[in-house]
Amino acid sequence: MVFPTEWPVKHIAFVDDETPVLSPKTTQCQSRPIGPDRVNIRPMLTFPNIDPVALSLGPIKIHWYGIMYLVAFSAAWWLGKRRARQTPPVEKGGWNAEQISDVIFYGAIGTVLGGRIGYTLFYGFSNFLADPVSILRIWEGGMSFHGGLLGVLVAMWLFGRKSKKSFFEITDFIAPLVPFGIGAVRFANFINGELWGRVTTSQWGMIFPSGGPLPRHPSQLYEMLLEGVLLFIIVWIYSAKPRPRMAVSGVFALGYGSFRFFVEFFRQPDAHMGFVAFDWMSQGQMLSAPLIILGIVLLVLAYKKPKPEEKKKVTKQKKRAT
Repeated sequence: MVFPTEWPVKHIAFVDDETPVLSPKTTQCQSRPIGPDRVNIRPMLTFPNIDPVALSLGPIKIHWYGIMYLVAFSAAWWLGKRRARQTPPVEKGGWNAEQISDVIFYGAIGTVLGGRIGYTLFYGFSNFLADPVSILRIWEGGMSFHGGLLGVLVAMWLFGRKSKKSFFEITDFIAPLVPFGIGAVRFANFINGELWGRVTTSQWGMIFPSGGPLPRHPSQLYEMLLEGVLLFIIVWIYSAKPRPRMAVSGVFALGYGSFRFFVEFFRQPDAHMGFVAFDWMSQGQMLSAPLIILGIVLLVLAYKKPKPEEKKKVTKQKKRAT
């Protein structure tokens, strides 16, 4: 498997004021006839020819998509061990190696099951009604981040019952471990040449094999950089110091929801759904808006709650009053 050191460049014609436009109803590309005197030639990148199958061993094929999920969970485990050093001893509510391994296992199960069920409900419900068994055909693709998130939250609730830890104690701990994995999976989307963006005239527009002849935003890379790299930096640095309960979870929810909502303006809506509201809002934005609201609510509640020192003062005052 060889990655190209330089991406080949093609040239394509555009018209400044009559660029091909995406129809919000059909998500198909439309254009009108133009004269040669109004054409502007610009360089465009072509998609690097990366085989989605990283390794073939006879009938067994190892896909980059699966490898990136393995990278995501492995990185979460390693980061969790580092993060555990910042917590108090186990007897005072900290984390040990066994608990970290368990929470990653619970998270992996929640991600896979929730991601698949969420995709079926959010993006392919009509197909599910026509063919219920399709939910089991994971090899055909189809995973939803928002479904995976719901699956992880359920898994964390179950883990909390086992470990006797509170729900937000767990989510605050794992929130910084998640963005790196999101970035890895988005890179896998790029390798697979899927989930590409809308038609663009920018010089970094890319021609995808399955995206037609016109260049498109490499929105998978936008998501990798924003939801993966930048969100990881923000949440990891923010969580390095003691924060009120729910605050770290709030920063993650607000950050991911905002970045995803923004990138959706450059990402091509799903062909079978188009825009789901207001002739401009995609399903991804519809699902991300509640995350933004949730993040704000969690941060407000976190910083509105009295600090432990203040609680002690109030308790002492009540005792004196009685």
